[in-house]
Amino acid sequence: MRKVAIVTDSIACLTREQIEQYGIRIVPVNVVFEDRIYRNGVELAASEAYQLLERAPEHFSTSPASPADYANVFRELGAQAQGILCVTISSKLSTMFNIASLAKEQVREEIPQTAIEILDSKSAAAGEALIVLAAARLAVQGKELAEVTQVGRIVRDRVYVACILDTICHVYRTGRIPKVAAQVGSMLGVKPILTISDGLAHFAGVTRIKQRGVERLIEIMKQKVGAEPVHVAVMHADALEEGEKLKERVSSEFNCAELFLTEFSPVMGYATGRGVLGLAFYSLPP
Repeated sequence: MRKVAIVTDSIACLTREQIEQYGIRIVPVNVVFEDRIYRNGVELAASEAYQLLERAPEHFSTSPASPADYANVFRELGAQAQGILCVTISSKLSTMFNIASLAKEQVREEIPQTAIEILDSKSAAAGEALIVLAAARLAVQGKELAEVTQVGRIVRDRVYVACILDTICHVYRTGRIPKVAAQVGSMLGVKPILTISDGLAHFAGVTRIKQRGVERLIEIMKQKVGAEPVHVAVMHADALEEGEKLKERVSSEFNCAELFLTEFSPVMGYATGRGVLGLAFYSLPP
């Protein structure tokens, strides 16, 4: 029996290889298109989701996993592990933390032998993934739940996410700008730069040239980590070639303790569109 099992949602931009290597359980979030529900990453690949979004954005939406989805995973893992750490997308961006917490209460009497911790990542996408991976590495080493959770909290407090969007036309769905402003910005070719910190998404500027936005992402990361060893995830939304180029640049300009390329979740792509490039990263004190 394992000491700790790791659970997260499909918004965390983990690769298939990482999921299999560390035995991480994924609770899929739903993509809804023309009244049909797809489980993200199970019945619909990221590239397919972006094609649907491009084809008919007004018919594309998302919905969270249910308490039953989490409860079923907790029950199954309760027979396999002494403890469960469940990492969710920021509670300020989604209801997933509350849903997972409700599921924990629902199964408390069914699996009293298994301790469950629900950790609010205060991040999203590959920022969430980096927290999950840090915890998962300790879990496979046989560490106790308290230690695994504490490392998750330490990384959570240091993770930063920065992205450049290829278009502003979908951002009105965040509720932060009116739809007409997004439409005007799209006609002007405005490309927003967003960051995620303290659990919330923030506008960090705009550019009309995507490469200038990429330069800004690199600049932000240099300001945050300098020459320190850094754990980095490069994200792309159906823009593999651009993502690979950004990964190569990060590899050449930073002291990377960890570096991987992953797809930006289409559940978040609902409000960003295709073409997103992003960096999620953290460094640890000596």
